[in-house]
Amino acid sequence: MIEIARTQYALNDPVILTVGGVVTLILLLLFLSLRAANRSARMAEPLSRQMAHLGQHVQQLGQGQEQLRGGLQHVSDTQANAQVQVIQTVETRLSSVQQQMNDRLADNAMKSARALAEMQERMKESLHGSSKQTATSLTQLQERLAAIDKAQDNITKLSGDVLSLQDILSNKQTRGAFGEIQLNDIVSKALPSDSFKLQATLSNGRRADCLINLPNPPGPIVIDSKFPLEAYEALIGSTNDMELKAAVQMFRSTVRNHITDISEKYILDGETADGALMFLPSEAVYAELHAKFPELVQESFTKRVWIVSPTTCMATLNTMRAILKDARMQEQAGAIRKELGLLHKDVERLGDRVGNLDRHFGQAAKDISEIKISAEKAGRRAQRLDNFDFEELAPDDQTNVVPLGQSEG
Repeated sequence: MIEIARTQYALNDPVILTVGGVVTLILLLLFLSLRAANRSARMAEPLSRQMAHLGQHVQQLGQGQEQLRGGLQHVSDTQANAQVQVIQTVETRLSSVQQQMNDRLADNAMKSARALAEMQERMKESLHGSSKQTATSLTQLQERLAAIDKAQDNITKLSGDVLSLQDILSNKQTRGAFGEIQLNDIVSKALPSDSFKLQATLSNGRRADCLINLPNPPGPIVIDSKFPLEAYEALIGSTNDMELKAAVQMFRSTVRNHITDISEKYILDGETADGALMFLPSEAVYAELHAKFPELVQESFTKRVWIVSPTTCMATLNTMRAILKDARMQEQAGAIRKELGLLHKDVERLGDRVGNLDRHFGQAAKDISEIKISAEKAGRRAQRLDNFDFEELAPDDQTNVVPLGQSEG
């Protein structure tokens, strides 16, 4: 039991329990508060030390700021003094430069006046000479304008020729004639006139553009001109994949038909060579064919049709000319051999005649040597007769003297 204010309460009384709980809670809160205050005091101690240290830094910062203010004042004063000195120096130099400029301007004015006077004099002379040069230049300009007019006429004529060429190439028949004319020009320049025939008719009734008479083997070979211009223009003028595909198919079909026609019409067993040439009059078409359609070139090889352009055709014809030259030399080999035999006999006959002449010369030399010996003997005898003295004859020698006036018995 507990007695409070003369009132007794049991320990298990709710009031006592409530009061006890409140007191216990207050004590607990008081303990926690004291503990937190103690912890706060401990935590505030370093903070206070830092605040004190920060106060010292602030004080030092104030002192540094004061020093900085004094340094800035000193720098400002120094800069003001330097600025005053610079202004004075600049003013002095400016006055000196202004004086120099005035002197130079006066000098330049005098020089300009003299130069102007000289220039006026030269201008008078130049104008007098320029009038002559202008007249000459106008004459030359008129001549050049005349030349330009002539060149313009040539350009106009060339434009007409280009349009004519376009008209020729736009028509299939005239385009074929153009290729034949170009082929004729190339062949006539590369081969002798008797070694080829234009528009030759074969035994099957087909007419070839050119037939070159090569010896066997290989035998006469045909050159036929083909110009697939429409297919080529469609190929290079295509703007999308569909047009390009159609143009490629058209070009491939056209060239393949040309190869087949030449193979079937102009390669005849026993009459022509085992192959023929297809002449393309355009280097661009030839290059396009070999660059993008190698299968057509391989197919032409299979069908024994050799595709040539103007350049490669000229090279091929030069090779044929060498073959013709070799064949003609072989044909003339018998005549050459005969002439060599006759030449050998002539050389032998010449050798015999030279030997005879040598013997004649030897005999003549021997006769001359004997004549010289006889002449020497005669000379010696004549000399002895010239030195002979009749008064010194001995008496005994009188019997040898022929008496004068004695008749011959």
